[in-house]
Amino acid sequence: MNLLKNTKLLFVALLSLSPLLQAKAQTFAGKQIKFNIFSSTPIEDIKAVSYTGVAVLVAQKQELSMQLMIKSFEFDKKLMQEHFNENYMESDKYPLAKFKGIIEPKIDWTKDGEYNVTAKGTLLVHGVSQGRTINGKITIKNKIVSLDATFNVACAAHQIKIPSLMFTKIAETIQVKVQGNLNPLN
Repeated sequence: MNLLKNTKLLFVALLSLSPLLQAKAQTFAGKQIKFNIFSSTPIEDIKAVSYTGVAVLVAQKQELSMQLMIKSFEFDKKLMQEHFNENYMESDKYPLAKFKGIIEPKIDWTKDGEYNVTAKGTLLVHGVSQGRTINGKITIKNKIVSLDATFNVACAAHQIKIPSLMFTKIAETIQVKVQGNLNPLN
């Protein structure tokens, strides 16, 4: 049942990215983008990982679009995972996190190299969209585009409520790390 539901959500995610896929310019896509989340408090560190993010990059427009199913995060402690999905992220109500933005500066996508970049766009988490500027690195090698970025997400900015009793266990800001490879689409 969960596999069917997750498959449907992934299909919907790819459909929402389809306008980018139809562009005539060189397009890169990845479907196993790794997302790590981490927060630290004096009492407990919280960390989780997902390998199911999807990303599409339209080179000519420098447009990057990424999407992740929130329930795909896996925690070491299953109870922590349950609380994350049910009490904080409300994953049934808000199943996806999304980012769509423009990469700067302009890159020659045909040349191998490492590029420090900024992606300016909109981050949607917990049903709340926020304008964001995210610094990262793009590496191009043998026509494969590798993404690497680390940024913070403030829970309050996305209306993620943390009860005052839990502030010692859950940080108000969560670190997000994104890594993945995008391959050229033919």
